[in-house]
Amino acid sequence: MKTTLNEIRAKSPCHEGWTKLLAHLGKTKADDDPLSIVTILDSNGLDDALWCLQAVKGREREIRLFGVWCARQVQHLMTDQRSLDALDVAERFANGEATEAERAAAWAAAGAAARAAARAAARAAAWAAAWDAAWAAAWAAAGAAAWDAAGDAAGDAQAKRLRELCAECEAVTA
Repeated sequence: MKTTLNEIRAKSPCHEGWTKLLAHLGKTKADDDPLSIVTILDSNGLDDALWCLQAVKGREREIRLFGVWCARQVQHLMTDQRSLDALDVAERFANGEATEAERAAAWAAAGAAARAAARAAARAAAWAAAWDAAWAAAWAAAGAAAWDAAGDAAGDAQAKRLRELCAECEAVTA
């Protein structure tokens, strides 16, 4: 999967990421040379590579399916059926099997589910605040370490899958 510096620049990248990418490429300004998402991944890391996917043209299906794949990795954490249904609709939409209206409805329903989950999390946080401060601090420290480790593993898996996806796209166009 490829884009160009001009395509990225048109999306208003953050200054730090833009500067880092230009330095990695040995350039001082944008141009229309093909630029692989894998090069961006190697230079700037996963977050910037994912952000730059919006500057890739002609690979909407693959990018949508990658997003669904990422969400499916944490599907077991989703407790609201609207979120699960939205994943199914997103996958069908990427494959041309769902309409824009179905996609929009699923998006709205998933948003409602996310807002409900956020309210539940806020209630849970208030409840946790009532616990003894030492217990809460110990739990938070252990939980933070676990979440950090899980986040690192998820990021590694996403980067690996993104590299595979880019290689698959290159094989198709070669």
